[in-house]
Amino acid sequence: MMPYLFEFGPIKIPSYGVMLMTAFLTCYFLLNREFKKKGKDPEMASDAIFWAALGGILGAKLYYLIENYKLVIADPIGMIFSGSGLVFWGGLAGGMFAVISYLKYKKEDWLEWTDFISPLLILGYAIGRIGCTLVGCDYGLPTNLPWGMTFPNGAPPTFISVHPTQIYETLLGLVIFSILWNLKYKLKKGFVFSLYLLLAASERFFIEFIRTNPKYFIGLSGAQIISIIIILTSLFLFYNFNKLSISEPKKS
Repeated sequence: MMPYLFEFGPIKIPSYGVMLMTAFLTCYFLLNREFKKKGKDPEMASDAIFWAALGGILGAKLYYLIENYKLVIADPIGMIFSGSGLVFWGGLAGGMFAVISYLKYKKEDWLEWTDFISPLLILGYAIGRIGCTLVGCDYGLPTNLPWGMTFPNGAPPTFISVHPTQIYETLLGLVIFSILWNLKYKLKKGFVFSLYLLLAASERFFIEFIRTNPKYFIGLSGAQIISIIIILTSLFLFYNFNKLSISEPKKS
């Protein structure tokens, strides 16, 4: 564990913040490069990443506050301004809403853009999970497997070996990114976005079985229930994009 990557006297640079910035810069670099290849305005790449990051952070925090409303009532200021509490599905909803709103304002084809941005969303998520590993949050259930880890200074601390689900999600996220990135010009418009929803939701659904999140309905966590909805939504999108033939297959 390394909650702070650098320390200069009283100044401490949190590792989670560094990973978020790394995710932002990596996604910006890749999107900017793709825009230049396609003859699009590179400045729109920075704007899109900015709105995705801002909307994602706000959405992730809002979801966390709603899910933990009892804690918010008990300590509203502490909960709102704490550095913890960023939930993936809230971040996805907030980020996509912000980006699509920006693209509609610019009168851009937002569906085409989502095929560019979708691989970067899962890449940013994978990098962000490295920050979770360094901080020691969002780990899984106890395990006797040889790669189990302890987080004695985690949030919350654990002195028993647990599943390093943060590392699992980083690795799975990189695999999903590779798949989407290689298909981004080979599928019909909207298909990469739909595939992103399907793969990201499936990954989160199964990883939740070894997470410590509370169960709400038929033994499923809130994230799993949302994942099922997202999976069904992605299948619906696949069906409609294929049926309506929104566009020709993308050229490489």
